[in-house]
Amino acid sequence: MKTDPHTESPEGGHPTHSLSNVLGQTHHIKALVDECVKELSSVNTAIKYALANSDPLPGVVKALEQSQAVQKKVHEAATGLSLVNWALSDEVRNRDMLDHQFAAAIEQEQGARHAAFHDILTGLPNRALFRDRLDHALAQAKRHNWGFAVMFFDLNDFKFINDSYGHEVGDSVIRTIARRLKENARGVDTVSRHGGDEFLCLLMEVSDQKAISTIAEKIMNAIELPCNVSVLDRNVSLTVKASMGISIFPTDGTTADSLISSADEAMYRAKQNRSGYSFVQ
Repeated sequence: MKTDPHTESPEGGHPTHSLSNVLGQTHHIKALVDECVKELSSVNTAIKYALANSDPLPGVVKALEQSQAVQKKVHEAATGLSLVNWALSDEVRNRDMLDHQFAAAIEQEQGARHAAFHDILTGLPNRALFRDRLDHALAQAKRHNWGFAVMFFDLNDFKFINDSYGHEVGDSVIRTIARRLKENARGVDTVSRHGGDEFLCLLMEVSDQKAISTIAEKIMNAIELPCNVSVLDRNVSLTVKASMGISIFPTDGTTADSLISSADEAMYRAKQNRSGYSFVQ
């Protein structure tokens, strides 16, 4: 059975770390074997010298032969350990390289996934991710009898900003508004860039118009703070206003499309009336 090079060892450690530990142990064993080879060689040399200066007994000669044979085997073991250590070192290097490649692949995949579901300019969830969360909100609301709201709004006279100051300034304004929307949203809510100067906001677990109005006014006030933009050594201070339409589940729709469409219509009514925001009538 083949094992995954990225799975953990039976002890729960990382496989490369286990190999490194084994490599460290074999290096230690290699050092001990080399030490034994040197000691055996020294002992055998001393015995041979002693035998050369006296009449050797048969048993001593045989012991010397056996000792020399052991020395040869130990030397062969040291050579074998050197080959094993080289192979383990190569394996550790290969595992490290695979780990780096695997980490890079994961990072690339996460980047691609983020890009697929987030707006490039603002980093906010895009239409696809907003729709997914809205579908999830519908399922949860129907199951638990919750209410929630959808806010659809765009920036008034934004074309004038692009035409008068350029798209770089316009993009900076969009990023500033996106940041303010995110800062004024709760953790359970979702703020999305719908496209151009249009945004959507999903407010979870709210159904009371008074509470929603309080949130809407807070968002509108945040949007209308001066936008101080610096682009290409050009400093511009702009005040941007928005128009917002609000639909509430289940009163104004029971599907994602109907809730977004109702909020869109209410937004255009708010724009015509210059009322700031408007609920579905």
